Amino acid sequence: MKLSQKAMSIKPSATLAITAKANQMRAEGIDVISFGAGEPDFDTPEHIKKAAISAIEAGFTKYTPVGGIEELKEAIVAKLKRENKVEYDISEVLVSSGGKHSYYNVAQAMFDPGDEVIIPTPYWVSYPPIIKLAGATPVIIETSEEDGFKLSPDELKKVITKSTRALILNSPSNPSGTAYTKEELEEIANIALENNIYILSDEIYEKIIYDGFQQVSIASLSKEIKDKTIILNGVSKTYAMTGWRIGYTAGPKELISAMNRIQSQSTSNPSSISQKAALAALNSPQDDVYKMVEAFKERRDYIVKKLNSIPGIKCFNPIGAFYVFPNISNYFSKKFNGKTIKNSYDFTNYLLEKAKVAVVPGIEFGKEGYIRLSYATSLEKIKEGLNRLEEAVLSLA
Repeated sequence: MKLSQKAMSIKPSATLAITAKANQMRAEGIDVISFGAGEPDFDTPEHIKKAAISAIEAGFTKYTPVGGIEELKEAIVAKLKRENKVEYDISEVLVSSGGKHSYYNVAQAMFDPGDEVIIPTPYWVSYPPIIKLAGATPVIIETSEEDGFKLSPDELKKVITKSTRALILNSPSNPSGTAYTKEELEEIANIALENNIYILSDEIYEKIIYDGFQQVSIASLSKEIKDKTIILNGVSKTYAMTGWRIGYTAGPKELISAMNRIQSQSTSNPSSISQKAALAALNSPQDDVYKMVEAFKERRDYIVKKLNSIPGIKCFNPIGAFYVFPNISNYFSKKFNGKTIKNSYDFTNYLLEKAKVAVVPGIEFGKEGYIRLSYATSLEKIKEGLNRLEEAVLSLA
């Protein structure tokens, strides 16, 4: 069968593929410890589950408006005003089937062939493919570990052209865990306004932050930058609701209207039951979130310290999210079973084969020489997995 060029040009999500491979190995009886999935290991809080059950029992199981029920959009508007200090009308909000779906809809509504979208490395694996699916061109800009994996204003200015439509900003970041201060966001905002480009602000990890960091939405800095910002968020990470598939977008009314039309011809409305659950998540006390973040911080502290204690590995201390992105390039040129480790793919395959530990190669995030480990798993598994990793790398010739 002949497939479209678009379909042939896109490969599966690496993080999902690694997780699926680890799960398959477990099904075969192999004791694999996976650091692959970007998914909290905590259960969805009880009050959120009860809200979904109540929705089912009340018969709230039919179609809803394409862009989400009004009361959920009102809750999102209230949340953005209360927590992010930015005001929207419900006509400027769209609810979709997960954060990835929100981003996909934005790309389909905003970009055409010839448009350029700037993406700093390391980036979430789905950013470039979704831009390509819209026919636009991802423009990759390097960041360095020495600069905290943050976008340099001077480097940003260098890659802006007359074709630049937008910049993707993910803070806190997947995979590095870096996050931008208010002062750093102000510099980026000024450049965006000077060059008439939009900011796609992915804030999905906004509440998973550590060490007293003050999270700021770039849209809150001024009315001018709010008009050039599209906020992408959802309930998946904050409330351990990955499978519920609820994301949302806040942005200019004409963009939200276009996204609504696109969604009406693709998925229609997000799950009615999940919308009621998301409503409960946003409108209820956030105690469960704080407890989850405390546990993540304990895990972060352990995993960073342990990785930095292993000879040849250097690990950046993340400010937010639940990933570490250690530099493992010192092990390139090492050998096992007559094979030479040449890149992060080889290193990842070695860990899976030798230690039965699943991680994601850094090149999938646009950054060779690194691997990503998610610490959204128990401390017990983290300790065992890192012990295996240490033993495996120290045995390399």
